[in-house]
Order: sequence, then structure tokens, then C-alpha cells
Amino acid sequence: MKIAVVGTGYVGLVTGTCFAETGNHVTCVDIDEAKVQKLQSGKVTIYEPGLEVIFERNVKQNRLDFTTNLKEGIKDAEVIFLALPTPPGGDGAADLQYVLKVADDLGHILENYAVIVDKSTVPVGTADKVHAAISKNAKVDFDVVSNPEFLREGVAVEDFMKPDRVVIGTQSAKATKIMERLYAPLVRQGNPVIFMDEKSAELTKYAANSFLATKITFMNEIANLCEKLGANVDMVRKGIGTDTRIGKRFLFAGIGYGGSCFPKDVQALAKSAKDVNYDFKILNAVMDVNTTQKTRLMDNLNGYFKNDLKGKTIAMWGLAFKPNTDDIREAPALYNIEALIEAGAKVQAYDPEAMENVKDQIGDKITYADNPNDALKGADALMIMTEWPVFRTPDFNIIKKELKDPLILDGRNLYEVEQMKELGFTYFSIGR
Repeated sequence: MKIAVVGTGYVGLVTGTCFAETGNHVTCVDIDEAKVQKLQSGKVTIYEPGLEVIFERNVKQNRLDFTTNLKEGIKDAEVIFLALPTPPGGDGAADLQYVLKVADDLGHILENYAVIVDKSTVPVGTADKVHAAISKNAKVDFDVVSNPEFLREGVAVEDFMKPDRVVIGTQSAKATKIMERLYAPLVRQGNPVIFMDEKSAELTKYAANSFLATKITFMNEIANLCEKLGANVDMVRKGIGTDTRIGKRFLFAGIGYGGSCFPKDVQALAKSAKDVNYDFKILNAVMDVNTTQKTRLMDNLNGYFKNDLKGKTIAMWGLAFKPNTDDIREAPALYNIEALIEAGAKVQAYDPEAMENVKDQIGDKITYADNPNDALKGADALMIMTEWPVFRTPDFNIIKKELKDPLILDGRNLYEVEQMKELGFTYFSIGR
């Protein structure tokens, strides 16, 4: 099939590359000339494990190409994916300006029937708005379909190629057949393609992410209560995670969720509820708790140094919001950096992939180390913000030697409490 993907961000690039891998010819369109030039030259513009290999293969075999020209990019396409940013506006609602602008442009240039697919995370009713925007000028038939993505950063290629389920919102028989044919190679093992109406598909994406964010936040609340009661959240997690009604995933306590999806999707769903005069109390609580949780370890740090961090140097391991990505959107590390600088402390940070992105955002407000041990040199304490594998089994003798105080504040519960005591560290974690 001939496919166009409008937008080459995280979702767009993974979507386009993976569909090319299943034998389709894919043209990705983006208005960012510098990004398109980089992609045309064979360079992947995001860090995602496994993506570079299939990207290079499909570019080389002429199944994947890139352009800044929308009309050229969609020519003869049977399916046109809109994978455009929908950032939160000032009121928390998803901003649809990019989606609707492209929809308006499509109305002027569509030359043959196509299925227009909302791949971006969009509020309920967006398919109707996209249809209306295209209809104003369209001279050919088309259908608008909602096809939310459920990709996890760090394993997005595997998620796309072997999806748990595919959700497609459409009431068009013609669009249904095309979407079935497109996804058939990805669901050969029998995982479901679930067809529903457009509004239900749009809400499914928000409901899924909001539920997972709620599950994470509930466990963080349990962890905070464990500290008050003298219980161990790891034991509680194991005790409830073996209940098949609850499940083991998303039960790890820590310093809150971040990234490109959970924060804005929870916020957008709460705003959608407010717009129809429904007070979604759980989601409002989730957002409040998560904001506080991100800097939870600052209480321990301030307590240790008697609320005087001026002149202290803090080593920080991890800047990305999660491992195996360079994404720093809403990363807890950034909130802690801000709090530390405001308190007069200096930060020496290391992350395997995200340092360039942090540098682009905050510049030289902190020092960037070449490796984890360099970040420790002369520091008064170590804070762990991201659970990268490289941080899981460090040389604790080096940590103790380099730090002025044997103080570790672990936001991801990487180490065992008893082991840290035996090694002579003052060790703060979450809920233990």
C-alpha cells in the first residue's frame, strides 16, 4: 500500500518506519526542513531501541522517504496518518491547531479517495472536526478514522510490530476493509483489531493512559504511607501484584510519572470532563499527587543537610523520564534540578542518552559528566532519577570514595535497603 505519515515526531517516525518494514511504501511529511534533510540523509532523529536498524533498511530499499511538500507526500496514498503534536493549552485542553491546519490543507489537495487517520492523541470529537475541516474544500470522497497509538517509549518498535491490540474507530465499511488489510501483517498471531465508533476510540486512548497513571500514583501513595507506618512498599507490591485482577505491571513506587503522554493525557481527559460539567475527582487527585511526588526526595535531602543546600554539589544519575529513551518531557529530574538550583546547590549530571536534550533546554545551568563516576567527583550526595540498567550494579566503593558524604537518594528503588546499611551509606528510597 502507499501510505503517507504527516509528522515525523516520535509517533510519526515509528509508525512510518514500521509500516515500511511490512512492505508498504511510506512517505513521511514534515515542515521542519532541517529534520527532513537529516532523515533524507539516513539519520534517525530520535533515540528508540531497534528503530535505527529497520529505518536504515527501509530507506535503503526505497520503501521509506521524506519530504516537506504535503501535496507530493500524499500523492496516490490510500491511507494518510496524522501524527502531529497536540500539546496542552493553557487550560489543559489538547491544542488541535496543527491537526486542523493539515486537515484544512488536505481539503485543497486531495485528488483521490483516502482514509485520513488520526494517530495523534486527540480529544473526543476530533474526528468530526477533522472531517469538517477537510470537507470545506474537498472535491473527492474520503473517510476519517481514529487509530490511537499505544506505544511505550523504549520498546515502541516491538509494541508496533506485535501489538496487544489495535483500536480503530470508524463507521465506514470501505475504511474498515482498508484498515484491516493494512494491519493484517501485524496481528497474524490473533491479537485483536477492535473496531468501534470514532468517539469511543478517541476516549479509549485517554482512558488507558489515565488508568495507568492512576495505578502508578496509587502505588506512590501507598509508598508514602509505608514510610509513615514502617512497612515496605516492595513487599506490598509483590503481595498485591500476584492478584490477577490487579497484575504486576505499573506497581513500582518512585518519583512520579513523566514523558510525553501521561501528563498531557490525564490533563486533557480531566479538561474534557470539565467541559461537559463532570468533575473527574480521581484524575484531579492523580495530577496533584504526581506533582508533589516528583520532588519527594528533596524533603530527605533538606532534612539531612538541615535545610541548607547552599554551596552543596549534588550528583544526579538519570535525566530522561524513563530508561531507553532520550525524552525529557515532564521528567522528574528537571523538577529536582530546578529545586536544587533554587536552593543554591550545584548539579553534576549523567544520562546515557538525554544530556543533549537537557542541554538544549536549560543550557549550562548544570554540569554534564562523561560517565556516572565522573558525576560523583566532589559531590555531597547522589540522587538517582532514572532506572537505567547502567545504574543498577555500580561499584559502591567508588561511590563512597568520591562522595563527601555517603548519601544516596534513590528515586527508583534500585538498591536493597539492608545492603546499603551494610555498606555504610545513608540511603533514602521511596516507601521503604
